[in-house]
Amino acid sequence: MITFHNIQKEFNDGTKAIQDFNLTINEGEMFVLIGPSGCGKTTTLKLLNRLIEPTSGRITIKRKDIQDWDLQKLRWNTGYVLQQIALFPTMTIAENISVVPEMKKWSKRKISSRVDELLHMTGLDPAVYRNRMPAELSGGEQQRVGVIRALAADPDIVLMDEPFSALDPISREQLQKDIHQLQADIKKTIVFVTHDIDEALQLGDRICLMDDGKIIQTGTPHELISRPVNQFVKEFIGNRDNEWNTPVSKIMNRESEYSAHVDNMAQASHKQYTPLYIFGDDREFLGRRQGEEVLSPEVTLHPDTPLDKAVHCFDKTDVEALPVIRDGQIIGVISYKDIVHFLKHAQHHLKETVS
Repeated sequence: MITFHNIQKEFNDGTKAIQDFNLTINEGEMFVLIGPSGCGKTTTLKLLNRLIEPTSGRITIKRKDIQDWDLQKLRWNTGYVLQQIALFPTMTIAENISVVPEMKKWSKRKISSRVDELLHMTGLDPAVYRNRMPAELSGGEQQRVGVIRALAADPDIVLMDEPFSALDPISREQLQKDIHQLQADIKKTIVFVTHDIDEALQLGDRICLMDDGKIIQTGTPHELISRPVNQFVKEFIGNRDNEWNTPVSKIMNRESEYSAHVDNMAQASHKQYTPLYIFGDDREFLGRRQGEEVLSPEVTLHPDTPLDKAVHCFDKTDVEALPVIRDGQIIGVISYKDIVHFLKHAQHHLKETVS
């Protein structure tokens, strides 16, 4: 969806902030930019809504050069959340959220409905928070409203520049959980800047580790942990060698009682196992059996999904097993029983090693 084509950014003092930057961010992805202070991650973020212009190269959104976008429409289509919450202090929470929709000339009824929808979505009761002033909210509540305001006009892209770094640890952890759940619900393309590697690993579908204005490595959290390209990446990530980082592909069962070929669906429906995931020839994933139908499940896993993220995925559904999908094929199923068995085995192995 977003592609950086050989971007260079040099400031007037000669500082080369971004060098040889080529990158694609996929639609609906939570993409994290991380690196040491001064590495260029915030500059990269600001290039996307043209708060900063590149020295050379180009950026495209949906294959259209952002220089060809009307600047106002580009920014309306790009929500922005800062570390400094920057709510308007003399406006109510509802009025703060309504700013961009009003600029876009939405009807009052539509704006009011959107305000209530977003407050509900982030756990803030509209009856309680709608008419409050920013000063009446905690830091965590204010930042939650900041996120809502960025989403108010339903933008395709949301930019977040270290949005939780000024919060206390408890508020920060809760907001990380909230944004993780929110992204699962709204599936926006989010570009998230942080200096906190734990935050990056928890939130990112993919992570871009930068240094000195250059991309050092881009990949899933598991790829960065298990296959660092050099010593810099290894040291920046730190020691993450624990069972919770294990990809589900190493725990799942390829042949599972929770899956069946479509030709055997009627026979399999007499089994006690639910859910039942159905596949066709060449293990093409068809969906989950619901009565006599096969429907798309709400949650699936990628083979590289680490165990800790898989457990969070289980929290979003009431099933006891989830399918593992790669390139449209079901390559296995992982259940709660598989996870418990794996963790017990890992703990037993650790005790033997220590003794």
